[in-house]
Amino acid sequence: MRNIVVFSGSSHPALVDQICARLGVSPGQVKLTKFANKETNVEIGDSVRNKDVFIIQSGCGAVNDNLMELLIMLAACKTASARRITAVIPCFPYARQPDAPYKKNGMPLSRVPANVFFGYTGASTPFSLPVTPAGTPLQTPSLDRIDRKNPFDKMFDSTNESNSDIESAATSPTLSPAANGVVIPAIAGLRLDSEPKVRHLAPRGIRPQALSQPSHLAIPSSSGTGSPTQTCVTSDQVNPQKAGYKHWVARSGTLIANLLVTAGADHIITMDLHDPQFQGFFDIPVDNLYGQPLMVKYIRERIPNWEDAVVVSPDAGGAKRATVIADKLGMEFALIHKERRQIQAPHKSDMMLVGDVKGKVCILVDDIADTSFTITKAAKVLQQNGAQKIYAIITHAIMSGDAVARIQSSCIDQVIVSNSIPQEEHLAGCNKMKVFNVAPIFAEAIRRIHNGESVSMLFDVMDLI
Repeated sequence: MRNIVVFSGSSHPALVDQICARLGVSPGQVKLTKFANKETNVEIGDSVRNKDVFIIQSGCGAVNDNLMELLIMLAACKTASARRITAVIPCFPYARQPDAPYKKNGMPLSRVPANVFFGYTGASTPFSLPVTPAGTPLQTPSLDRIDRKNPFDKMFDSTNESNSDIESAATSPTLSPAANGVVIPAIAGLRLDSEPKVRHLAPRGIRPQALSQPSHLAIPSSSGTGSPTQTCVTSDQVNPQKAGYKHWVARSGTLIANLLVTAGADHIITMDLHDPQFQGFFDIPVDNLYGQPLMVKYIRERIPNWEDAVVVSPDAGGAKRATVIADKLGMEFALIHKERRQIQAPHKSDMMLVGDVKGKVCILVDDIADTSFTITKAAKVLQQNGAQKIYAIITHAIMSGDAVARIQSSCIDQVIVSNSIPQEEHLAGCNKMKVFNVAPIFAEAIRRIHNGESVSMLFDVMDLI
């Protein structure tokens, strides 16, 4: 192949060597180093002027460092007058973002913290308490807006401090003007005058908290002791950390797409995006290759009695991915559904099996295994329903934290993963793992794109199997 240069990033050089061996070319010369302050330095050793450049970098390991390294390599080749630059990213970084809060170790929270929904009304409209200087009266809404029926009542009641803050803010008397301009308390239920309200301000140079409450404005306590009590609610009585807003998750898809395009990428090649709609963030061609053909090949050659097995999707999102394999092989299909039955804790889900797996071999199919919580919980559900043997086939096995140990101690008999991510360390820690090679599909895609041939057959699973 002429006028082609294949560069390797530092994330997965072994995969690049296998792809170049199938293409019959040698990897391009590039020097990747870091300065003392951990900045990335890239030096291109081959001429790329008017050549077709392919940069292979997988989103694994130190994801942020590898992404920055890829961007610098793209910019370097663009500056060196490359004819076309294609970023080959077997495992695309930032292609998924959690829809629910997660712990630091990656495990989903069993319940949502109560302060997340603090200040929500019954109509699910956010109401945030304003931040006011200490000692100044706090504006409270009218009593007809204090309907704070939170669907997370059981969880919300566990924070007595939050409830007491809201109750005190709702039941405390508001301020109404008097004819002489003095601020007097207005008890709930009394009709207020239509005159404009007058704020009791402190003289210049005196802090608001230094201003004492007039004795004639004090309301006797209900205990009958006659001791004066505070007549207005101040910001000191409300915990500002709990009077926050709903936690929103930032979606970084557009940002990553713009970074790659701006750096100089003319084409993107990846495999099994977690969300295929992620391609819509790009203004350049994106080829999302499929790993199902290699999965089907492994099932046919390595799993005994696969004709009587059942293909299982561990969640509803991967149902389409699993049905493609089941339809091609003529196998039965089952689905594990996360049903949220508890009204008090809707984020706590119950896993329910849809299908019959009793006495059968089950093959779990998923695209990503990060913490492996989903795949191991799904295997436990299958075992409880009488599954004879459990396999798991995963495209991108990231295996963060103690995911490998979790799989080793689970009821899964064998886990088959691709080499889109380096698996040497994972194989050393788990004897249940096997690897299938994705280099042939990427090599064929690179060859067809370089020669100007159609790559549509790579998307048709029926033609590849």
